[in-house]
Amino acid sequence: MLNNFLSFISNNLPDLERIVLDTLISYSPIWLPILLIIIGWKLWVRYIRALFWSKQKRILLEIKLPKEITKSPLAMETFLIGLHQTGREGTWYAKFWEGKTRPWFSLEMVSTEGVVRFFIWTEASFKNIIEAQLYAQYPTVEIYEAPDYTEGVFFDKDKIGLMGTNFEFSKSSAYPIKTYVDYGLDKADTKEEYKTDPITPIIEFLGSMGKGEQAWIQILIRAHKKEQIKKGTWFEKADTWQDEAKEEIEKIRKEATPETESDYPAFPNPTKGQIEKIAAIEKNVSKLGFDCGIRIIYLAEKNKFNKGMSAAMTGITRQFHSNNLNSFKSYGITFFDYPWQDYKSIRVNKKKKKMLNAYKLRSYFYPPYQKKWFVINTEGLASIFHLPGSVAQTPSFARIVSKKAEPPSNLPI
Repeated sequence: MLNNFLSFISNNLPDLERIVLDTLISYSPIWLPILLIIIGWKLWVRYIRALFWSKQKRILLEIKLPKEITKSPLAMETFLIGLHQTGREGTWYAKFWEGKTRPWFSLEMVSTEGVVRFFIWTEASFKNIIEAQLYAQYPTVEIYEAPDYTEGVFFDKDKIGLMGTNFEFSKSSAYPIKTYVDYGLDKADTKEEYKTDPITPIIEFLGSMGKGEQAWIQILIRAHKKEQIKKGTWFEKADTWQDEAKEEIEKIRKEATPETESDYPAFPNPTKGQIEKIAAIEKNVSKLGFDCGIRIIYLAEKNKFNKGMSAAMTGITRQFHSNNLNSFKSYGITFFDYPWQDYKSIRVNKKKKKMLNAYKLRSYFYPPYQKKWFVINTEGLASIFHLPGSVAQTPSFARIVSKKAEPPSNLPI
């Protein structure tokens, strides 16, 4: 039957198409097994990873903030260094037979009707490490295992309104964003009333949620390491982040080198801005890096849904923008510009459902909702996620009223 079908096609196709088809069929014993091996390998890797992940218990830790935090974001940067876990996939056996992957974490800021809370989503095996590292930097916080706030939330276009977006860098990851150091928060002697904390606009956005509204911010991180095969080699791994930095620096140096007709090469004559760029790139890649993805979702009851929140969502990262270095830009937002792009909102509803499911699964680096991530160092990451001091005065900010202290040493036993 198959032969009859192929004969029918061959007899009814023009000469060129017939030649191409005959060639493909005649060489199928070569290319077909290769194709099947590639497809089978990808399916195997996906299956074995899913099997490994299914055995890992995931938990959500809530961080309850005290009334006052005097620590700078440097404390959070120190904590994040402890999450830079590159192990578990060190051998081909662990990676491709046992399905092991690097652990990833989700740093989350959530507002339910204006009540702002901080969470860390993690594998249960990292709970003790996270608690120890956090208490070491923030002794007065309280950490609890909390139920997942995303459970029980499903997209129903007739009952809730939803919009979401992802964020990426506008330039190469070699360029840093504006960080807490640029705002002077690395100086311990700065009084609270004189501080400008870049996380404050994010907290204010979250605190602006009204009755029936929620806003979820998810910062997914995974330790960055050499992964891709170096060009011109079979097995040597390359660090694309470091390589990008070298390429950008070389590009700036070439721009700073004047053209000359002489046989001798001209010396670079960089401007002050170019010198600062090179210094910023070198400083950026000198710290530990994380693969990172950012996702934001706003949802509300149908009659409370505010379409104007899209501008607020995409604008909450502007304080991290640097004109000559890097900035964030949103992509994958859940709406279309023109009505004819989406008949009866079929596509947009599908996008909203996928966005919500991706958020609930904390999926970013691997299927089923794999996205393109960027690399950010610990300083930049601590700038967009840290525990704010009293400079963030959102009324509905969930803080601990009482203050922890050690008991007096002279208490009678």
